Amino acid sequence: MLVLFETPAGFALFKVLDEGKLDKVEDLWKEFTTSDSARRVVELKAFNKFENTSDALSAATLIIDSKPSKGLRKFLQKHCEGETLAVADSKLGNAIKEKLKIDCVHNSAVMELMRGLRNQLTELITGLGAQDLGPMSLGLSHSLSRYKLKFSPEKVDTMIIQAIGLLDDLDKELNTYAMRVREWYGWHFPELTKIVTDNIQYAKVVKMMGNRANAVNLDFSEILSDEEVETQLKEAAVISMGTEVSDLDLLNIRELCDQVLALSEYRAQLYDYLKSRMNTIAPNLTALVGELVGARLIAHGGSLLNLAKQPGSTIQILGAEKALFRALKTKHSTPKYGLIYHASLIGKASQKHKGKISRSLAAKTALAIRYDALGDGEDNSIGTESRLKLETRLQVLEKTEFGKSAGSAKGKPKIEAYEKDRKKGAGALITPAKAYNPAADVFLGKSTEETPKKSELASKKRKHHDAETAPPTEPAAEAIQEDGDQERKKKKKSKETEETPVADADGGKKKKKKSKENEEEPAVATAEGGKKKKKKKSDTDGEDVAMQAEESGKKDKKKKKKRHADDE
Repeated sequence: MLVLFETPAGFALFKVLDEGKLDKVEDLWKEFTTSDSARRVVELKAFNKFENTSDALSAATLIIDSKPSKGLRKFLQKHCEGETLAVADSKLGNAIKEKLKIDCVHNSAVMELMRGLRNQLTELITGLGAQDLGPMSLGLSHSLSRYKLKFSPEKVDTMIIQAIGLLDDLDKELNTYAMRVREWYGWHFPELTKIVTDNIQYAKVVKMMGNRANAVNLDFSEILSDEEVETQLKEAAVISMGTEVSDLDLLNIRELCDQVLALSEYRAQLYDYLKSRMNTIAPNLTALVGELVGARLIAHGGSLLNLAKQPGSTIQILGAEKALFRALKTKHSTPKYGLIYHASLIGKASQKHKGKISRSLAAKTALAIRYDALGDGEDNSIGTESRLKLETRLQVLEKTEFGKSAGSAKGKPKIEAYEKDRKKGAGALITPAKAYNPAADVFLGKSTEETPKKSELASKKRKHHDAETAPPTEPAAEAIQEDGDQERKKKKKSKETEETPVADADGGKKKKKKSKENEEEPAVATAEGGKKKKKKKSDTDGEDVAMQAEESGKKDKKKKKKRHADDE
């Protein structure tokens, strides 16, 4: 039996001298306590040395993946004919057996034998000292750990995470510094804040101008593109209400302006760097959502590979975890989007369709991320195609909504031209245009015979108005009193009819008819009096009703007393 052992210097092949000792696995470690006892069990048959570090690295990586290297295959074919080979990895043994037709063994006894060989390795292999083995193993482990990242230096997404974090910090610092410049220089020239709104232009103007008295003699055309803004600045500098400042104060303000301008230039360089790295590492993701949104997604996920493991639903709400858990806790609706909300496709959609587009965009983004992280291609074809599909879907959604709101539910309404008065062939109208008729005009101040009815109505309205405003005459008052007396008599008769028993139905009907006639008579009388006395009638009617109520109450009391006396 032969034993294959891997070392940092190369592959060693040992021959087992006494295979009977492998049956006693528990006592096998005692045979390797000393170098002399170990030489009685195994001896070195052959050794295949690595030529350089790259050769050792390639062989080690293949062994980790359970694959024999080209040099190892040649080495085994040369020394293992008709022998059984003991290996430390069962998968490697299966690969050797398939390719080289060599029987391989892997069990607990072989693993114990490997431990013993590792303990006495420097004694069993001549020319390999401990002082040489240590640096070899350290260098190989470092090279192997670098290779196990499985990313080329151009594909390291850590640079993107650091760049987007620094970009956000620079934005905060720039805003803080720019506001400090505005507040500081505002004591000297407060009107400049409203005239120049851009922070970078404001810093450039302050650095160039210094004292506001110098603004009249300076040319700001390189900084300010608009001439009107420049004229406003010079006019405001002459009549400014700001305080005077010393040269030392202006010197410090200018140094702060230099810091703002330097930070803005570095931010522009950093953005260009981030853009190039994103196009190299995640081209499909960049084509779909943009550089900044893609970089923030990678930074939030931890790495491009971790982000590729997430489903589309997670990518959709990535960055809105706090809102998600709050919604689940309070049993409200969950958020529809997180960091992906800042993508240009969602910005184009209307408020009603933002949820649909964000869901579709998250699904396409998940596919693009997986292709960027695990695919071999370096083009952005998938991202470009997905973006075109999403734009088409957005247009379809917007058109259907417009059609439903404008016309029927099926689509846009069919608008047909009005062709009633137009000829089929020519463009002229069938009916000629109507001419202006001056005879139909009516002038104020002239009484025409054509409108006698209108004048009568106007005179009636005037009379009615005069009658309402005029005080009531004596005959009108007498007519009102007569009407009130008739109504009192009518009500008395109706009460008497209710008190007296009705002999038959015919008599009751006659009385009802009479009461109706009595009601109609005062109505006719009041109608003859005219509509002019309605207001005063209502007042007198109210007084009559109160008088009648008192009289009816007295009569009821008298009737009750009579009935009580009759009963006694």
